Amino acid sequence: MTAAMSTENITEVMNRPYARELLASRIPARLAYTGLDRTPRVVPVGYDWDGARITVASAVSSAKTKALQETPNVALTIDSEDFPPKVLLLRGTAQVDVVAGVPDVFLRASKRRMSDDQWPDWEAGVHALYDQMAVITITPTWAKLLDFETTIPKAEHDMMHARSHDASVADGALHQD
Repeated sequence: MTAAMSTENITEVMNRPYARELLASRIPARLAYTGLDRTPRVVPVGYDWDGARITVASAVSSAKTKALQETPNVALTIDSEDFPPKVLLLRGTAQVDVVAGVPDVFLRASKRRMSDDQWPDWEAGVHALYDQMAVITITPTWAKLLDFETTIPKAEHDMMHARSHDASVADGALHQD
């Protein structure tokens, strides 16, 4: 089990240029959680980042909302499609609060994913649909940014290090007298 990171280390990761770019992008986050039947789930979600927490909104009656009320441990990823990929990985704890109407955080998270001409009809539709919503606030306990320029997954780093070590040993053996 991975230990939680300090708030300072999480903030440092989240403030890196590629992390800020991903957090401000139109790319949905993928939210992983444990369902009520104890099986893993992952769903794309719109989100808002306030500099310390990720916030998602959902229907109060959704399976996701009910599951997070029971088991609040989550993981999120926001990743680009370009090459080399940029990947922001988060783990954290979700807090679910039911609010009246449509929360501003839901509107902000949704607006950046659609065009200006789509917005008025969509906004009117959600206000007509929801009397209340669940606001899911995720506090990161761990964060990692992979940009494949300066950071790569640990397994690949370890393999590259082992290969370079093996090559150095082999190269040294060839040059020994």
